[in-house]
Amino acid sequence: MSDQSVAPPVAGHGAATLTSVTIDAYNAEARDKDGFLGDRASKRAFWNILDEWRERLRELGEEDPLGEAPTDEITKRRLEKMMQDERPEAAALVHGVIEEFAQELAGVVRRFLRLKGWKDTQRIVAGGGMSGSRIGHLAIGRASLLLKAEGLGVEILPITHEPDEAALIGAAHLAPSWIFAGHDSLLAVDIGGTNIRVGLVELNLKKKKDLSQAKVAGLEVWCHAEDKPSREEAVERMARMLEAMVKQAKMEKRALAPFIGIGCPGIIEEDGSIARGGQNLPGNWESSRFNLPRELMERMPEIGGHATAILMHNDAVLQGLSEIPNMQDVKRWGVLTIGTGLGNARFTNRG
Repeated sequence: MSDQSVAPPVAGHGAATLTSVTIDAYNAEARDKDGFLGDRASKRAFWNILDEWRERLRELGEEDPLGEAPTDEITKRRLEKMMQDERPEAAALVHGVIEEFAQELAGVVRRFLRLKGWKDTQRIVAGGGMSGSRIGHLAIGRASLLLKAEGLGVEILPITHEPDEAALIGAAHLAPSWIFAGHDSLLAVDIGGTNIRVGLVELNLKKKKDLSQAKVAGLEVWCHAEDKPSREEAVERMARMLEAMVKQAKMEKRALAPFIGIGCPGIIEEDGSIARGGQNLPGNWESSRFNLPRELMERMPEIGGHATAILMHNDAVLQGLSEIPNMQDVKRWGVLTIGTGLGNARFTNRG
């Protein structure tokens, strides 16, 4: 390692105060008699609702517009095509599922708004895999209308960035601005219950200092849920993905910052360990003997001859951070990520 290989001080992992926002709450685990509230508005919940509707049709002896295909093999694109179907009941089936899911989403938001950390929330962005489809947009829009009709003073909007890219762009907001001096790009990791995404993020600070023009210039997505790796295999694969992005940055003659921002499910402790919430990840990520930032630091101690600085926060927090430039007209806002679970975070703008 070079003489500069002692990492400079940065904010702690899972920090509550960042340059632009205070994180009032995240990873809320509100429950009702049936379990975690978030489970009622997750990606899995949507497909469960569809499956229940199909079962009702079968019990009534009615034709299932989706035929014999198992529900878990049906894509959102196929459902979107059905919405244009000339058969009224085929289109109505999809609209019915969207409506029921929107009702559940609105119900979850109502409960969140009662939590101390979510009081007086003015706007919520919805991210995660559902947010990138027409189906998701309709469900989010319908839930927003339901809440507005009740006079709750909150609206829900789909997240601006592509689902695969939002948390990667949000990672740039974890870093203090001095890290960007002389650099135009950084590395980011978004770890989910189904996929791990590694990206090369172009900052475009010369265009906009507020990171509103930041974009993903390189992306690799690995569906670890299909491969079922061990924890150690997942870390090794992640490191290789990051190394590939370093090579891309070098080929493109980018000035890559010695920084990696990571989004990971769960409650992130100041030392980079995961207190709870990592149950959908491969292996035991909540072990006191496991520390992902430390593991990656050992594999990538330097970037461009400088000591690597790594910051990790909750994955929903990172998705929310990507919206900071679009939230300057409100004070208190939040994010819900509709994925394997329902990630969540609430922010207050600083200054």
